[in-house]
Amino acid sequence: MDIESLARWMDGQGLGSGPITHVTPLAGGTQNILLRLTRSARDYVFRRPPLHPRPTSNETMRREARVLRALADTNVPHPGLIADCGDESVLGVAFYLMEPVDGFNPVGQLPQPHAGSPDIRHAMGLALVDGIAALGAVDYRAVGLDGFGKPDNFLGRQVDRWRTQLAGYGEFAGWTGPDALPSVAMVGDWLERHRPAAFTPGIMHGDYHLANVMYRHDAPGLAAIIDWELATIGDPLLDLGWVLATWPDGSGASTVTVTPWDGFPAAGDLVARYAAASARDLSAVDWYHVLACYKLGILLEGTHARACAGKAPRETGDKLHGRAIHLFERAQALIR
Repeated sequence: MDIESLARWMDGQGLGSGPITHVTPLAGGTQNILLRLTRSARDYVFRRPPLHPRPTSNETMRREARVLRALADTNVPHPGLIADCGDESVLGVAFYLMEPVDGFNPVGQLPQPHAGSPDIRHAMGLALVDGIAALGAVDYRAVGLDGFGKPDNFLGRQVDRWRTQLAGYGEFAGWTGPDALPSVAMVGDWLERHRPAAFTPGIMHGDYHLANVMYRHDAPGLAAIIDWELATIGDPLLDLGWVLATWPDGSGASTVTVTPWDGFPAAGDLVARYAAASARDLSAVDWYHVLACYKLGILLEGTHARACAGKAPRETGDKLHGRAIHLFERAQALIR
């Protein structure tokens, strides 16, 4: 990062004076760069695209900043946006500054007191659902997000979008092909036949699960929902489906691992909590669960396809292929 250019830009924003110090890398996904820094005794978190940005990386930064700004006066837990710069001439990329979050990510070994209390862990699971219930309740037009996504026919586009994605993996030599995923065609056809006739558009996080939230150190509540790069305007019930698809079911094939796990609520408890906090119709909740399994399974299979062609580690590709199979088996069970 060009510290001097960032300091000059911060001068123009009225964000302190003098040198930028204590620049420390933070964990926060595998793509974008996240740094903590200090200026004039105030701490900031800096976020920018990777060193080799993808074609959409800068627009993604602008979208993230826009949604964080829109959430400023809502009860959705999120990192507070301090300032953003969509002008790529300043640092060569779009970027933004946000408030540090006083919390922890729950993936892996939980800290105390969470690790020592099944009751706290139960409340953590319910708090996860409370976060998307609050997000889905926000009037996206009232907070300035009209045009942020394309809600028209959002559900109608889903299956074709992911069928096309799966077919595209055929470019990778050695890929085992779609038939290695159990009943992928059947699941897609079922989704098309049982698609809900209507939905109420709202803000979606787009990748909502335990790895993309932070919890308070002293309580089971959320400190912040993080990693907003896939946020859009669509059907918020797909965020609930995503939680259910990534929720451990005791098989050992989950996409997230939290230790200890006992005490966390069952999937049915999560649905009941969402129903109590939201006015949305949950009569088709299994459809959203199946759609999330379908979409996530196809996404994971992409790494397997690249690994078959030598473009990703084979061990990782095989592991994610196993998870994709598990997701389609889960979808089959839900359909039955």
